[in-house]
Amino acid sequence: MDMNQMMRQARKMQADLARVQEEVNQLTCEATVGGGAVKVVAGGDLEIKSITIAPEAVDPQDVEMLQDLVTAAVNEAIRSAQELAAARMSAVTGGMNLPGF
Repeated sequence: MDMNQMMRQARKMQADLARVQEEVNQLTCEATVGGGAVKVVAGGDLEIKSITIAPEAVDPQDVEMLQDLVTAAVNEAIRSAQELAAARMSAVTGGMNLPGF
């Protein structure tokens, strides 16, 4: 394989990675916990887009339970978004672990 061909392949992979990263940033992942009591939507960019709390989950006598549900839902939504991003990137990189992606 000559150097020019390697450079073309590297540029193509770089462009593909940028395209996939942009696509991933547009995706959303949803996590629901507590039988639907708390729903969190996270973007592929790992930002929380929304949190929905069912009125029946709001019990002033048990705020700790609601806090735990929100924490669990946020963590699950972010975990799902990370897994989705990793799967999309892996498809482009052929499984190579590239720092920063």
